[in-house]
Amino acid sequence: MVVLVVVATFASFAALTSRGQSSRSASNTPKRTAPEPGRTNHSSSVPAVFTEAAMQNVVLRQEVTWTFGGKQQRGWYLYDLLIGKTLNTQHETVTNAFAAELAHWQKKKGLRADGFLNEDSLMTFVSQWQSNRLKSRTPATPDQLILAPATDFYDPGRAVELRQVERKTYAAYKEMIAAANADLNLKSTDKYLKIVSAFRSPEYQEQLRKQSPNSGSAGLAVNSPHFTGRALDLYVGGSPVDTKDSNRAIQVNTPAYRWLVNNAERFGFRPYFYEPWHWEYVK
Repeated sequence: MVVLVVVATFASFAALTSRGQSSRSASNTPKRTAPEPGRTNHSSSVPAVFTEAAMQNVVLRQEVTWTFGGKQQRGWYLYDLLIGKTLNTQHETVTNAFAAELAHWQKKKGLRADGFLNEDSLMTFVSQWQSNRLKSRTPATPDQLILAPATDFYDPGRAVELRQVERKTYAAYKEMIAAANADLNLKSTDKYLKIVSAFRSPEYQEQLRKQSPNSGSAGLAVNSPHFTGRALDLYVGGSPVDTKDSNRAIQVNTPAYRWLVNNAERFGFRPYFYEPWHWEYVK
């Protein structure tokens, strides 16, 4: 009798997973009746109705397809931390409690409040994250820039003209790094949170684009925030600025990146979600 129950339960889960993998509707999830969301921070009191959403999110986290920067993307596992920060929850993204928190957010956004993190919800997250970035891309003038010392850079041999940073941005960066050093106990020899790239002129950016013609709009922007001197690429692990999923999967799990997600906004910095290393000073 116990065996039959276990087999039946496993079969139900397998059927659900199979349905999630094969479904490719506009929302990438099967149709369902939306539950009435209830917000809670205690997983033990989360309605059982979110169990299905949690199970489906296991699949969607790896398999949901979406497009950004002209390239097809797969899954949202690289953005677990940013999603949790946006929802102000520490629940794991494949739990009932997370699904309940997500449903609460979905309701506020006018989405189907069912706790399924499908394509529609993911793109709403992306839209929110993108809206928090720098609005102006006007190139900085020489008087707005200062020359940062070579010791602040991932590559201390970086050319002088590429070590310039907008004044207020640099002051905020130094304040942020002091706090990070205190929390993470970084050694002076550590590369973590060193500046990989700061101010880049439109002419230099165009040169980079010619060197990487297939980078796409998710790579080297035509109208880059680096023109302002207020965008900093910081070393958070892995290959410094490689957008391959395998590299970003390393970066989003380092203590340095996790610290930035949880603390950078206090110092005026917000992320470019697609590039774990890219942070913009928006004050």
